[in-house]
Amino acid sequence: MSVDRNSPLEIDPEDFRRLGHDLVDRVATLLAALRQTPVSRAATPSEVRAVLPPDPVPEEGSDPDALLAEASRLLFEYSTFNAHPRFFGYISGAPAPIGVLADFLASAINANVSGWTRSPMASEIERQTIRWIAQLLGYPDDCGGLLVSGGNTANVVGMLAARRAMAGPGVRTGGLTSGETIGLVLYASEETHVWIRKAADMCGFGTDAIHWIATDDRQRMDVAALERRIAEDRAAGLRPFLVVATAGTVGTGAIDPVADIAAVCHRENLWLHIDAAYGGPAAMLDDAPADLKAIVHADSIAIDPHKWLYAPLEAGGILVRDADALREAFRYRPTYYDYPDDTGNDQRTNFFEWGPQNSRGFRALKVWLALRHAGRSGYRRMIADDIAAARALYEAAVAEPEIEAFACNLSIATFRFVPDALKQKAGETETARYLNELNAAIVRRIQADGNVFISNAVVNDTYLLRACIVNFRTAIPDVEAVLPEVLRIGREFTQKR
Repeated sequence: MSVDRNSPLEIDPEDFRRLGHDLVDRVATLLAALRQTPVSRAATPSEVRAVLPPDPVPEEGSDPDALLAEASRLLFEYSTFNAHPRFFGYISGAPAPIGVLADFLASAINANVSGWTRSPMASEIERQTIRWIAQLLGYPDDCGGLLVSGGNTANVVGMLAARRAMAGPGVRTGGLTSGETIGLVLYASEETHVWIRKAADMCGFGTDAIHWIATDDRQRMDVAALERRIAEDRAAGLRPFLVVATAGTVGTGAIDPVADIAAVCHRENLWLHIDAAYGGPAAMLDDAPADLKAIVHADSIAIDPHKWLYAPLEAGGILVRDADALREAFRYRPTYYDYPDDTGNDQRTNFFEWGPQNSRGFRALKVWLALRHAGRSGYRRMIADDIAAARALYEAAVAEPEIEAFACNLSIATFRFVPDALKQKAGETETARYLNELNAAIVRRIQADGNVFISNAVVNDTYLLRACIVNFRTAIPDVEAVLPEVLRIGREFTQKR
């Protein structure tokens, strides 16, 4: 190797500056043209694979100008744009432009936010970001917490903290085979996100340890049913330890009766974990539902900044009221780790002791900068606007004869297309099946056409169209475009029947 190493991955600073400027120009052009761009494009997996370079991995390198131009073209032509003002499909927030730039800056620094000495400023920014998120929710800002990939991981971390705190220290050595851990059971409503099955599996409980609690006609946990099941399980010799409540279900945005569930957990000495990955940020609104504000009573809260705080993916978060409970779930001290200064007021936060990762990217910067860019008042206004847009769509659905409106919670509106000729027969088995198939076909066609993008929910075996608005670009004309698409496609399909 020569004295002056010539690496094939190095780029001359002037070339890097030019490439960066060109890429920013392309992205800025894309963002400026989003409203005139299809939300999605109809393409099959084979069609997308066909435009990629051929296998195997190239033997020789290529010019970065051409590579960035090609990558931009491929992504611009074959992506579903959740930044688009008419994307209402899933709970993916539109990425704040300052967050896009923050990810660029974070990648350049390449901080490994695991130990404080490896990432002093990044560690402090993440710690402050956790405090600020807690403050937005009204949660104690001396809580433990960290940023993770998303809601699934955040909720798993919350469950692991609950397991360690409620099962005792023996769970770390004996697992779930020791006497103090046998018979542990947890409770969740039937509307809980699928993460809970993954978590029960990964944490060693098994999915049979989840005792499902029925919901009321608003898809909220039945608290009386919860209390009965806890009593039955204790009488059977089982060990209840955790209740999971949801603040904004994926399907309809329903909020469990958190205040009443918290009272049950307090009486029964159970850990209360709240999946507020979607709905949590709306707790900062003055007129937020009381049960949403009641998430402050939780022992742990999962919240996703990449949903309603408009951070680019990935940015999930977990808050745990007792910071020591979080650390005790993950703290190990091998000789090759840096340890925090546990004395005095100048304590260091080493995030490898707070969660499952050692190598950790700098996720916090995009959240931290966006919170400073918009401020609390800006977020209140944007979230309130999203809720108002969903309400406007729901009210339009109520007024449309061939649309059956179902529910509107937070910023999710659900409804379905029901032709006039089938309204009187909608409850019959054959008609109900046909309406489910019809509305599923409408969703597929809408997503393929790309004029707007919606998804679905299934409630009591009824297939519903679903629009979720977590997009600071969405305006009333954008939601007004939804029902005409539904009606046009629905009428086309029924005419062919």
